[in-house]
Amino acid sequence: MRRRFAALALALALGALSGPAAAESLAVLVEERARAELGPKLPQRAEFEIGFARGGPDEAELIAEFWIDPASGRFVANAVDAGGGLHRVSGLAAVTVPLPVPLRRLMPGEIVAAEDLVELRLPQARIGAYAVTEPENIVGMQVRRMLPEGRPVMVQSVMQPLVIDRGDQVTIRFSDGPLRLTAPGRALSDAHRGQELRIVNTASNTTLTGIAAAEGIVEVIR
Repeated sequence: MRRRFAALALALALGALSGPAAAESLAVLVEERARAELGPKLPQRAEFEIGFARGGPDEAELIAEFWIDPASGRFVANAVDAGGGLHRVSGLAAVTVPLPVPLRRLMPGEIVAAEDLVELRLPQARIGAYAVTEPENIVGMQVRRMLPEGRPVMVQSVMQPLVIDRGDQVTIRFSDGPLRLTAPGRALSDAHRGQELRIVNTASNTTLTGIAAAEGIVEVIR
């Protein structure tokens, strides 16, 4: 009873300060409180799907008290109606996040194009910590591990495209101040642009370490 009077007093006080308040959708009020409670824990572009466990008002003047479990999204709230009546409501405020997922199965070695992806909104609870959330972090990348259709893409499943494969014949570019030389070589490992790799100078049979500069080009700087 005391809590009911406190809620009524709060509703009357707010009305005195701001005039008659229009009733708001209860789902909207719950989302507002959930966002305020979760704050920085929410992913970018997060949205809510609000579901109620049992019957309650469709609209309310305000929510007097609100509790939410950040891990599960389960909430309990005290909603105040236009007449000052207090309604205990509970349910689930599920956080959903849009993710880029493949439209088809993508095999290792393929380069991901924008048309290979579609945005799918999934519950946050189903999204792993290493899922890629932005399309620009997938488009143009090379598939390292098979990407199933319609499933989130893990960070470790894609990589920068390889410009050199192990065993490739490459051109070694030497830079030593103003001196510029080239020599034939063979790659001892795969490498993407900017990655360090070991190579053999096939002219001198010397093993060197260089940087993959472009397709078939390795830079060695002294």
